[in-house]
Amino acid sequence: MAALSVPGPLVTVGWLAEHLDHPGLVVLDASVGAAAGDDPGIPGARRFDVDGPLSDPSSPLPHTMPGAERFTRELRALGVGGHSTVVAYDRLGIYSAARAWWMLRAMGFDRAAVLDGGLPAWTAAGLPPGRAAAGPPPAGDFTARPRPGLIVDSAAVVRALAEDGTAVLDARTRERFAGEVEEPRPGLRRGHMPGALNLPFGDLQDAGRMRPAAELRALFADLVGGRERLVVSCGSGVTACVLALGADLAGYRDLAVYDGSWSEWGLPSALPVQTGPASRG
Repeated sequence: MAALSVPGPLVTVGWLAEHLDHPGLVVLDASVGAAAGDDPGIPGARRFDVDGPLSDPSSPLPHTMPGAERFTRELRALGVGGHSTVVAYDRLGIYSAARAWWMLRAMGFDRAAVLDGGLPAWTAAGLPPGRAAAGPPPAGDFTARPRPGLIVDSAAVVRALAEDGTAVLDARTRERFAGEVEEPRPGLRRGHMPGALNLPFGDLQDAGRMRPAAELRALFADLVGGRERLVVSCGSGVTACVLALGADLAGYRDLAVYDGSWSEWGLPSALPVQTGPASRG
């Protein structure tokens, strides 16, 4: 059986509905937090639990990338194989599904995409809801092949902030970035990394769908100028991946996600923090 190709990192609800019965397609519900639940979603979807097994249990930080062995085990349990095609969605539109897509890419798997508009777009199109897959699927033969540099730590971000050809982008709201409000996670400092630029992830979307590629390119270029390497951050490594998705759609190819994001950088430490709006880079 030939593997099903995705047209890019983003697919429409029409594309998914057309291919939903393809035997090589695996649909993953990557919703997080209060949005995750057992309510009907896309028929046959399997739970990609970023709050649980698909985070590193040894890390004190939320949503931390697990190691290759654990990721391999969990993806096989979801029925993902080397010839599978994966579409990830979430119940908020485009929020946490991009995290699943980026994790797969970081682990060497490219035949994956995000559902544009997520479950709200599926429902708005009048497509039928359905329950999650009944019982565990047959085990897949997925094997993680980590790609160095796609997931980075704080030391890499410190270096990136000093590089002329790199822009560090923060996906949090402008109020959080400027330090005008308390962080939702207790114990974190207010503000942002000195030298980082603010691009709230919602700015990349229109009515829950990603903006066209030309608009995204203009949005990024207006902020970062001619810099082509982008390191993206957020609160806990989830919505940073929306920026990675938007940058990929816009044609940027040298991308990295800061896994610890503000959950790590904002802790009391020697890592520098600045308040107030960012100066344009």
